[in-house]
Amino acid sequence: MSRFRFGIYVLLALGLVIGAVSVWSVYENRQSVRQASAVPELGGDFRLTDHTGKSVTQADYAGKYVLIFFGYTFCPDVCPTGLQTVASALDELGDDVDRVQPLFVSVDPLRDTPDVMAEYVDAFHPRMIGLTGTDRQIRDIAKAYRVYYASGRDPDSKTPAADDDYLVSHSAFTYLMGPDTKFRFLFPHGTTPEQMSEKIRQTIAADS
Repeated sequence: MSRFRFGIYVLLALGLVIGAVSVWSVYENRQSVRQASAVPELGGDFRLTDHTGKSVTQADYAGKYVLIFFGYTFCPDVCPTGLQTVASALDELGDDVDRVQPLFVSVDPLRDTPDVMAEYVDAFHPRMIGLTGTDRQIRDIAKAYRVYYASGRDPDSKTPAADDDYLVSHSAFTYLMGPDTKFRFLFPHGTTPEQMSEKIRQTIAADS
């Protein structure tokens, strides 16, 4: 084979490789766009009662970065772990902590009265606010944030709600919302405080 022909074959092979890489890059970019556009809108207005008994809405926290965790005070392990992660992440933020408002929303309003919530959130962080409400209000905010929960309470139980022993199955994500009340990031259960605080810092810097 002549050197001339060999050179042509090399160029053709190189062109095919470059073309394949270009096609793959376009495909990857399109897939990323599709995935980004497929993320559902999370969040929305709500009306709940905080742990001091005050009626609040989403507007009360506008202007702050908001960390929202859904759970319940009788939760044996997932909720304490998730809330401790939020508390530790807040402590990692330094001066930025004043820009972040953590919220703990109950999915067990029968037992989680404002008084119960007040005692519970106080054990985690002084900035944390507990939110509860009626069954309808909790269903509405859970729907807005795509939160799954299912109570194991016996509907025929005659005991007072506070004395009823049951578990509530629920998803365990922490939502980061921006000062404009728009969704920013979703932290899965198992995120470390360092990972959470770093992402919050990055989000604040990107918005500045």
